[in-house]
Amino acid sequence: MTLRPAISVLLPFYNAARTLPSALRSLRRQTEADFEVVCVDDGSEDDSAKIVATLAAADPRFRLVSRPHGGLVAALNAGLERCQGELLARMDADDICLRHRLQLQRELLERRPDLGAAGTLVRIAPRALVTDGMARYEAWLNDLTEPDPIAREIWVESPMCHPSAMIRTARLEAAGGYRDRGWPEDYDLWLRLHRQGVAMAKVPRVLLIWREGEHRLTRRSPCYQREQFLRLKLHHLSRFMGQRRALVWGAGMEGKPWLRALDGVGLLAEPRKVVDVDPRKVGQVIHGCRVITPEDLPPPDPSVLVIAAVGAPGARSQIRAYLNQHGYVEQQDFVCVA
Repeated sequence: MTLRPAISVLLPFYNAARTLPSALRSLRRQTEADFEVVCVDDGSEDDSAKIVATLAAADPRFRLVSRPHGGLVAALNAGLERCQGELLARMDADDICLRHRLQLQRELLERRPDLGAAGTLVRIAPRALVTDGMARYEAWLNDLTEPDPIAREIWVESPMCHPSAMIRTARLEAAGGYRDRGWPEDYDLWLRLHRQGVAMAKVPRVLLIWREGEHRLTRRSPCYQREQFLRLKLHHLSRFMGQRRALVWGAGMEGKPWLRALDGVGLLAEPRKVVDVDPRKVGQVIHGCRVITPEDLPPPDPSVLVIAAVGAPGARSQIRAYLNQHGYVEQQDFVCVA
């Protein structure tokens, strides 16, 4: 290993003694040799820190950083300050890396200097705990491997599994590191990078076992509640829009929260309209917006961004096809959200 490693693996943990050994073993088995692992103990009360300290005494690639309990974002930034590599790979204490993960991600970023971050495909485990919704998310996530599809879907859901990601450290620092705004810190990072024009892709192989269970932060933290995702998307989308105003396509369960949220920050276009294909809704007024058919939608307008907020299976692709046929360009004239 060189004095300055090529890769820094940032691994925060809190009371993770049950799963941490397997996560650390998976890192020790990597085919990539030029890396360090910065393990940040966020004030654990179990044997987690002892497990890392024992390993660090035997393997100098592993370092222990101890701090009072302050939460995930504070632990991430404390670790980021100590990471020396030009590439930063994330890892959680309850996940497992397959042997070629770091090597293949490093090779992808070296081969494609246009990329600012690289993820991998993931496998959620144990399968007995994977709900239908999580299985659909896993399939959706693993279908996004290139920059264009990732950019197209980024307003729908977080397009990158954070513990599978490798990011150019300079890009991460230029984006401001990690932020605690009461919403998902990883999705916030992807949206900041996207707004800065940073391209993201994935190694098209499953290289991370993503552990499911009731102890996952996404199950326990209020930051991951549905309303926080909407608040996060609205924050970034309003900045992405600039001086434009929004016309929503979707007057159902997905569209109504967006109508209320956009109205709350004064971003609905005038005259107020909302597009829907349900003939029972056409002509009605929903949240102050008259429901129109797709055929009544005006041509692309540089002052208006169409926001497609639908949840029915297949509806998003149908809307994309319709808008493309009528001269709309995605990420310029319209975006799809959820």
